[in-house]
Amino acid sequence: MNKYDIVNKIEEFAPLETQEKWDCSGWGVELNNTDVHKILFALTVTDEIVQQAREKGCDMIISHHPLFYVPLQWKDINIYSAHTNLDKAEGGTTDRLIAELGFTKTDSYEFVRVVRLDEAISVEDLRQRLLNISPKLRYINNNHIENIKTIGFCAGSGSEFINETEVDAFVTGDLKFHTALECRPVVFDIGHFESEIFAPKILKEVSGIAKEGVIADEKSPFI
Repeated sequence: MNKYDIVNKIEEFAPLETQEKWDCSGWGVELNNTDVHKILFALTVTDEIVQQAREKGCDMIISHHPLFYVPLQWKDINIYSAHTNLDKAEGGTTDRLIAELGFTKTDSYEFVRVVRLDEAISVEDLRQRLLNISPKLRYINNNHIENIKTIGFCAGSGSEFINETEVDAFVTGDLKFHTALECRPVVFDIGHFESEIFAPKILKEVSGIAKEGVIADEKSPFI
């Protein structure tokens, strides 16, 4: 397989130029070889993930989270990442989260997606649905909202968008204490890992790779 053909497919779906200025999407490690034989798709590259790639005979890793620093021991394997550009892409990270929950996206605002329901559901109804993805979720309801008709979604860390979006509920990860105190809608923190765990599957599908691609075995660092 030509690794550049694979990367081109990803960048057609999630153009590299759409990434945020602070992001490091793209090649983290680019070796001289053009052809690769097997690819590991992962959420985050760690020592364990690199070891998995070696054990599975993979000579390339494609991840969602980028490399801001590359350890010396990782420099013998191709590593490519699609981060905020995948988040923004139609059908990307947040869109897949919404689909997995059985909802249909109504509006898109850069990182934030909004679902507008025909009929309101209760806070408990939404919580039960989210538990299927995140059994250890937590939520806050400062304004004692009972029914929800509009839901904002931002996979990963989307706290900065919570009060900027006119919704009844907001689903994201990494909610901090002081942010939680000031939230207007009901906010569900389903965890950064849980909100983005579908990213490797998206990257594999977009790459058009079947048996030559494997999904990494990953779990949240939180017990």
